[in-house]
Amino acid sequence: MLNFALVQRLLPLCRALWWLCSLLPLRLHYFFADVLIFPLVFHVLKYRRILVQRQLAEAFPERSQEERAKIECDFYHWFADYIVETLKLMSISRKELYRRMDFVNLHEVLRELREGEHQFAFIYLGHLGNWEWVSSLPLWSEGGVQFGQIYHPLHSPLMDKLFLHVRGRMGATNIAMKETLRTILSWKKNEEKGMIGFISDQSPKWEAMHHWCDFLHHETSFFTGAEKIGKKVGARYYYLDITRPHRGEYRAELIELKAGFQDSSKANEADEAKSAEISPYPITDAYARALEASIEAHPHLWLWTHNRWKRTKQEWEARRANHESSSPFTTPS
Repeated sequence: MLNFALVQRLLPLCRALWWLCSLLPLRLHYFFADVLIFPLVFHVLKYRRILVQRQLAEAFPERSQEERAKIECDFYHWFADYIVETLKLMSISRKELYRRMDFVNLHEVLRELREGEHQFAFIYLGHLGNWEWVSSLPLWSEGGVQFGQIYHPLHSPLMDKLFLHVRGRMGATNIAMKETLRTILSWKKNEEKGMIGFISDQSPKWEAMHHWCDFLHHETSFFTGAEKIGKKVGARYYYLDITRPHRGEYRAELIELKAGFQDSSKANEADEAKSAEISPYPITDAYARALEASIEAHPHLWLWTHNRWKRTKQEWEARRANHESSSPFTTPS
């Protein structure tokens, strides 16, 4: 691992190189994605293709082999685009982002947040579409709201600092995962309105597993921290459904999450109460269902190279049973 002094020396050079590459027009970035990155990743390196094929087969058993092969190929084409789009984010202008990003319902949600009694809006995202471009959300604000995005520090200190710079260019505050509660409580104490993004679809570590959902034909563990913190501060919850109408253009629709439903327009208090009796984390369940629907509609836009089901519920239960049986405080039944 690079030491701190070396990272500090390399950081300006790497940032300058990234910035210079990002100055190319996006159409040239896509040219390199097509003729260089996609062939390299898909055909030469075959980057995680066995994992992607296995997860597609398990998630979509009802689809034919030909359909899954097309999803796989489309995914790697999009993945190459994601790489160059993220590269472009270092220097992309506000004007170009206004043209390429369409946030649906954002102004209504921001107005309700500024004028309403709720102090926070928590935005659930997945690794779907270009989540990096969602960091441009503050550009659409008319003031009166703080923007934050929760992140998990990267293993490479150099890459971590580079990505923090890119993600914070548009005015959002980068909040390390372990600092989430502290930061939000600080905003609450200072009576600051906040819109905070949580990417919650990755696999939690063993110690962070508390809740399981039926997701893409798997019993799947989801992070529950956003829902727990939201209950403490009285947040409203939204799901950001990202689609890609055209290459280089994204449509991101804010949909309110309520217990038991993906579409909040169909929810009512009785339904929410009924769902809460069944599940201790009804918002997390609603997020899982909303994300699943997005993936089923546009499967090539999800990050299939992430090993989502590397930790199973059966393994988790076995580890928990083993831990309980070996605890000195466990008494025989």
